[in-house]
Amino acid sequence: MTTQIIHILGLGSMGLGMARSLLRAGHEVYGQDTNAERLAAFTAAGGAVLTRESPAAQVLVSVVLNADQTRAALFGKDGWASGLMPGGTIISCATVAPAFAIEMQEIAGDRGLAYLDAPISGGAIKAAEGKLSIMASGTAAAFDGAAAALAAMAETVHRLGDAAGPGSAMKAVNQLLAGVHIAAMGEALAFATSQGLDLARVLNVIRVSAGTSWMFENRAPHVIEADYAPRSSIDIWPKDLGIVTNIADGAGLDLPLTKTALEEYRAASAAGMGAMDDAAITRHVAARARLRLPGDD
Repeated sequence: MTTQIIHILGLGSMGLGMARSLLRAGHEVYGQDTNAERLAAFTAAGGAVLTRESPAAQVLVSVVLNADQTRAALFGKDGWASGLMPGGTIISCATVAPAFAIEMQEIAGDRGLAYLDAPISGGAIKAAEGKLSIMASGTAAAFDGAAAALAAMAETVHRLGDAAGPGSAMKAVNQLLAGVHIAAMGEALAFATSQGLDLARVLNVIRVSAGTSWMFENRAPHVIEADYAPRSSIDIWPKDLGIVTNIADGAGLDLPLTKTALEEYRAASAAGMGAMDDAAITRHVAARARLRLPGDD
């Protein structure tokens, strides 16, 4: 097994799990996050804090939130791409527009680095298990440089193209479906509540019926248990669905279902639910009809 020095930026619910998977595979992992508690959890798992004195890495994994954070973390004034060995590889996992991924690949190339456009899917549990689905596109050199890290973090690597862009485009397709499915789950559970149905029974019936989805089965338990600690927050969706609709607008394509879901997430965020788990979209829908969900006093 090839082991490497790997730097990882962003140790949230996904990044921390990915870092643990890299450590479990025997890599020497240095991590950085602005949150001290996340850093402490990472070092407790056997990682080391990434500093300017850390050894140069073969691979840098970026699991920050968005395009602005990606640009700053990699190539800003204090960007961490400078900590890569010559010819090193960046694995960039944020959900961004394809055009942005192409721009980052060009900047990396100008610095003698390979760039893999590699958005992720699967949630925090699969991140911790090393079983993510990674939608990747990049040069052969980028895939070769990333291979050992990808093997540790992913169950499936979808090789979508030989340059940056298609990976991010595919992630946009995934986020369109995921965001709409969660919004539909919120409406379905609120509707079930309005009809006096027990939500635990609803989950048991729907999960073996045609109306189910992965998002329904994953998020409905959060509502039933009144557990809105954020795994993926409401505020993720205005960003991600905003990316989707912007791409679609540029292609002259109208996405009415996606735009409706986007407005629901924006409204839920404006109502103070932005930092809550995205299953809280159910609370937003239910509140309009003054419906009581599990956990309501």
